[in-house]
Amino acid sequence: MDAGDNEKIVIAQAPGRIIFLGDHGQVKDGLYVSSGIDSSVQVAVSFRKDSSIRFFAADSNERKRTTLVNLRYKREDRWANYVKTAINIFLELGCELRGLNFTIFGDIPQNISLASSSAVEVASAMALRRFFMPGMADNDLISRLTASHAGFYDKENKIVDYLTMMNAKKDHFLLINEATQEVKRVKNPFPKHKILLMDSKVPVIEVQQELKQRRATVLKGIEILEKTRDAVSLKDISLTDLDELMGQVNEEVRRRCLFVVEEIGRIREVAKAIVEGDKDSFAKNLFHSHEGLRDLYEVSCPETDWLVKRASETPGVIGARMTGLGFGGCIYVMIKSDAVDEYQHRLEDYERIFGFRTITHELHIAGGTRMILK
Repeated sequence: MDAGDNEKIVIAQAPGRIIFLGDHGQVKDGLYVSSGIDSSVQVAVSFRKDSSIRFFAADSNERKRTTLVNLRYKREDRWANYVKTAINIFLELGCELRGLNFTIFGDIPQNISLASSSAVEVASAMALRRFFMPGMADNDLISRLTASHAGFYDKENKIVDYLTMMNAKKDHFLLINEATQEVKRVKNPFPKHKILLMDSKVPVIEVQQELKQRRATVLKGIEILEKTRDAVSLKDISLTDLDELMGQVNEEVRRRCLFVVEEIGRIREVAKAIVEGDKDSFAKNLFHSHEGLRDLYEVSCPETDWLVKRASETPGVIGARMTGLGFGGCIYVMIKSDAVDEYQHRLEDYERIFGFRTITHELHIAGGTRMILK
């Protein structure tokens, strides 16, 4: 850390997260199946004698700086903006902030939808809470972090990231209702299966506009439904309701809304399958979810489709699906330990066909945010 009044240092740790289902549902009102993972970010915070705010990323040996007066988003500050998002919470609450040192280090793989940026925000907010408002409740911190992110970046961040990181528990799936912030922990009933994250290495470029268009299409469908139903959420709409009401809209709106309604049903089925240890239902719904992302929501690509298809043909696999933004990126595979070599063997043609070489990350379901030094 930079020199300063380091008489007290606080260190907080936040895990990365993986979303198994729900990452393309209804905005602000989604259902999710997620978990924390065994890669994390740690943020160490100490006071300074001056009014400067210093940021140091230990992994890349990069330094940034600002002051409280100039605390705002700057594109060139990149990763430091996530820390600023957390600082802004306590600035807006009127806390007597002064100069601070932040040191960030972690091992979450970057740019493959494991929410490393959200982990920086959560760990920074946890550390600052310890300094300035230790009595603040977790849900209050999450709500304020969500609002601060929206203000800094002029866009919403999915609250599911924060809820997952704050509630994650080793060897437990999380069933999350985004609208109510309700989180249910369920013991992983498949402990003998590994979770492999397969990076297709297809670059994910400029997909935000495509995703924005899809969300707008879903909202258009909801507006039509509101005119004839009291429900304002697709969670309250059945497939029969959708069939009856969607005759007046174009095919694109019908397909997008159909995916979301079907996905909500799959999430409920998977939640039940996890509780009951029903491997067949679990597998069926994961594979059908990927098919919906491919055929109805249209955010998959040939490479990830190929990887999921190979998984579905491999004995010992109980599910596979695209995860993240789509149009490239990663899939995850839940697979028996003794079937991993066979699955890897079936991927040998991937580079020859597509020109990319996959990278495999083995993930473990891990615990949530915690204080390392307080």
